[in-house]
Amino acid sequence: MSVQLNHTIVEATDRRATATFFAEILGLPEPKPYGPFLVLQTDNEVSLDVVEVDGPVHPQHYAFLVSEDEFDRIFERITSRGLEYWADPFRRQAGEINHNDGGRGVYWASPDNHQLEIITRPYGG
Repeated sequence: MSVQLNHTIVEATDRRATATFFAEILGLPEPKPYGPFLVLQTDNEVSLDVVEVDGPVHPQHYAFLVSEDEFDRIFERITSRGLEYWADPFRRQAGEINHNDGGRGVYWASPDNHQLEIITRPYGG
């Protein structure tokens, strides 16, 4: 068996709000409860397991490879909510989309300030 990422834990101050935000913006199925987690399943069988924490959330970066059509749909949901977005991870190119590696990419923040990213081409591709 090759090494494959199976799941990652996403910290949240409100697991329901965070899981719903991810699902709605990314167009994922409704999160399913599993113990202390709300589990979001992606198409490549990697899950985002959202857990509520009592202390401060440690923001992480989550990047999603999407098709051109999916990019358009997700980007529409980002802009229709009036969310800020950037072309770069340092948040210097506000309101822009990048075209790295001949694709498109954009960054935005979750309610707990996790940095989310969608790209249509893998980096170096």
